[in-house]
Amino acid sequence: MHDMQDLKSAARRAGFERRKTAHLAASGAGARAAQVLLGWIGTRRFGVVSGYMPIRTEIDVLPAMHALHRRGAQICVPVILGKGQALEFRRWQPGCAMQPGAFGAMIPATAQVLVPDLLLCPLVAFDGAGNRMGYGGGFYDRSIAEIAAQKPLVALGYAYAGQQCAALPVEPTDQPLDAIITEKGVITPPS
Repeated sequence: MHDMQDLKSAARRAGFERRKTAHLAASGAGARAAQVLLGWIGTRRFGVVSGYMPIRTEIDVLPAMHALHRRGAQICVPVILGKGQALEFRRWQPGCAMQPGAFGAMIPATAQVLVPDLLLCPLVAFDGAGNRMGYGGGFYDRSIAEIAAQKPLVALGYAYAGQQCAALPVEPTDQPLDAIITEKGVITPPS
């Protein structure tokens, strides 16, 4: 287990560097990624979509959240409840009251909980096989597993194209993504 943690720590450090570089060079990437996402969605209908409030150097998902809200989807954002727990998803809409949450991310002040059909996941790194590396808390992995056990769920990574790496170290609890949306296109893992 120690070796896996060392591999993940090294991959995470490299991922943060790639993301920082991509963030500094990617003016307008959030708007371009939103167009890629809307094209991928096409005529599919997702009643509840989870975005996130971008922090640090994460790609801006707000253009996608606003566009999907205008299309009639209910939008929610993740809330960290505590270590070792799945995320809670609270309803968000443009202009709603927000308050500080964990890790500096803003969260809706009212706690109307929704369960997403489409989950847009921020990440530190991803690979072509659909593996995602987050911050290391396992919140999204637990949430994907929990929601998918209840109902159909599509989990998409939302990232800069420059965050892709050749391969990530993977454990049995790591949940793969259905696809990754970037400002340059969609990466779909082989089936």
